[in-house]
Amino acid sequence: MNETGFEASYFSHETAIIDPGAKIGPNTKIWHWVHICSNAEIGSECSIGQNVFVGHAKIGNNVKIQNNVSIYDAVELEDGVFCGPSMVFTNVINPRSHIVRKQEYKPTLVRRGATIGANAVIVCGHTIGMFAMVGAGAVVTRDVADFALVVGNPARQMGWICQCGIRLEAEIGETRCGNCGWAYEISDVCCRPLSQSPVKS
Repeated sequence: MNETGFEASYFSHETAIIDPGAKIGPNTKIWHWVHICSNAEIGSECSIGQNVFVGHAKIGNNVKIQNNVSIYDAVELEDGVFCGPSMVFTNVINPRSHIVRKQEYKPTLVRRGATIGANAVIVCGHTIGMFAMVGAGAVVTRDVADFALVVGNPARQMGWICQCGIRLEAEIGETRCGNCGWAYEISDVCCRPLSQSPVKS
C-alpha cells in the first residue's frame, strides 16, 4: 500500500523506506534497504538496487541504478540512464561539516541513455551527455559530450561510443556502428547521429 491507502503500481521490498510524497511510476522495482525521500520523482520501469538513497532528485523512465548509489538533491537522470555499482554523485564542491551549504548545491544532469561505470565519481555542476559512457573508476570534473567515451582520473575522452554501447572506430567523418548499424558524423569536437533507427549496411 502507498500513503493514500491504495495498492502501489510499483514494487518495493519490505525493507525499503519510501517517505510520503515521493512520486514513483508504474512497474518500477525498489529493492532492499532503499530510502526514497519525500521530494523524489522516479519514473516508470526503473530498477533501484540495494542500499540506494534518493533525495530531492528527478529520475526518468527505464533508469537502472545499481547497488550502493546515492542520488542526492539537485541530481537529474533522464530516461534510460545506467548507474553502475557504488558510483558517486556530489552536490557541493567545497563541503565543510560546520558550514551549511544547501543553498549552494550545484545541479548535475545525466542525459538520456548515458552510462556511468562502477565506482565512478561525478563532481557536481556538470552534464553527462546523451548516450555518453563514463568508464569504471573515472572521476568526471567537466562536462561530457554526447556519445563520448571518457575514462581515468581526471576523466579524459578516449573516443566515441554508439547508442548500443560499442565503441566507434572512425575518428573523423561519417561512420556506421558495426554492431547495430546506426550512422554517425564525427568531428574534432562532437559526434552526431545521422540515423534515428538501426539500419544494417
